[in-house]
Amino acid sequence: MAVILDGKRLSEKIRSELREEVEELKRKVGRPPKLVVVLVGNDPASEIYVRNKEKASQKVGIESVVKRLPEATTQEELNKVVSEINNDETVDGIIVQLPLPGGLSCREVVNYISPEKDVDGFHPVNVGKCTLGLYDEGLMPCTPAGVMKFFEEYGIELQGKNAVMVGHSNIVGKPLANMLLNANATVSVCHVYTEDLSSYTRRADILCVATGVPHLIKADMVKEGAVVIDIGISRVDGKIVGDVDFDAVKEKASAITPVPGGVGPMTVTMLLFNTVKAFKMRLGI
Repeated sequence: MAVILDGKRLSEKIRSELREEVEELKRKVGRPPKLVVVLVGNDPASEIYVRNKEKASQKVGIESVVKRLPEATTQEELNKVVSEINNDETVDGIIVQLPLPGGLSCREVVNYISPEKDVDGFHPVNVGKCTLGLYDEGLMPCTPAGVMKFFEEYGIELQGKNAVMVGHSNIVGKPLANMLLNANATVSVCHVYTEDLSSYTRRADILCVATGVPHLIKADMVKEGAVVIDIGISRVDGKIVGDVDFDAVKEKASAITPVPGGVGPMTVTMLLFNTVKAFKMRLGI
């Protein structure tokens, strides 16, 4: 039976540390870190995500502001709003909630955010620092950073291990593959065009999956004793499930993240972590 990598517990531990740190920073500086979330349109799922980020920020003492824009917002208007927020010296962190309505480019608007305020870790400067392993100098993408916290917290050795990343998105797959590589793992990256996926996954000591395909990874695709990180999330018949057949794979893996309650809570927590980090970096603390 696998060790369950408890994202809720680890998340609360980090948030407790952040609460103490924010209180100390408020005493030193006279104000808390400030996060601004830009939300375009009325997507119900995005509304829920933004509300969760607001609540999480408030609980650790971060000032959180949501800037709501109408569905019909143009790219030029969005870029202008983000630029104005970016130039506000009282703001420490900025995120643009995804997905954006059709016709709007995430890649374009991210370039209007200062790398020092890019708490999602999506700006090309932060992507470059992540690739080079310059973690102290930049802001790392939240989900991959959260996954690395699991390895640190549970004492999971990466050096010399065979690591397989299934999924090659710019937000999760590519940066996490680079983080694993920087930790001296031997990394294979698989994706929708990979032939014979199981031939890769069966060799993995560390298997990370982020595809959004429910139960893609079956028990016969997993090496005995592997560490399995399930980053996917889907709703099937009203139930939240991951990319891994959890019930079957947990009998074979040495450690596994559940869905929900695994990587998800850590993604929001690392957003808070990045906001506090951005605050300190900007003020030279």
